[in-house]
Amino acid sequence: MEKIAFASDHAGYELKLKLEKYVESKGYEIEDFGTDSEESCDYPDFAHPAAMAVEDGRCAFGIAMCGSGNGIQMTLNKHQGIRAALCWLPELAALAKQHNNANILVLPARFISYEEAVKTVDAYLDAKFEGGRHQRRIDKIPATGCK
Repeated sequence: MEKIAFASDHAGYELKLKLEKYVESKGYEIEDFGTDSEESCDYPDFAHPAAMAVEDGRCAFGIAMCGSGNGIQMTLNKHQGIRAALCWLPELAALAKQHNNANILVLPARFISYEEAVKTVDAYLDAKFEGGRHQRRIDKIPATGCK
């Protein structure tokens, strides 16, 4: 059974709880890196541990959310082994996995309904990385050798 890292700030807390139950019902195990309430908090406190769990293989991939999705995505993508994709439509989530091999799906909690979030999560979970020319592009993402 694959384990999914979940992370959110206060704005994403309610959606995170619902999505955790949903993905568990699909047979996935979850590891929740927080937050644990709707009390105002800082998304990096939860994004960094979730990213490290995906990088070190403890979790196969992740799902994260904050109000707009931008802050938590920026934080996650500071990790060299993370390709976090901000998605609000199923088609974006499928392409993020197929073309970019995104290993963390990020949702904009204040701008997506639960129903759309479920469709987006399903599209991400069902998609498979296509490799080929996409792998060549992914190999160029790390900032090593940049001037």
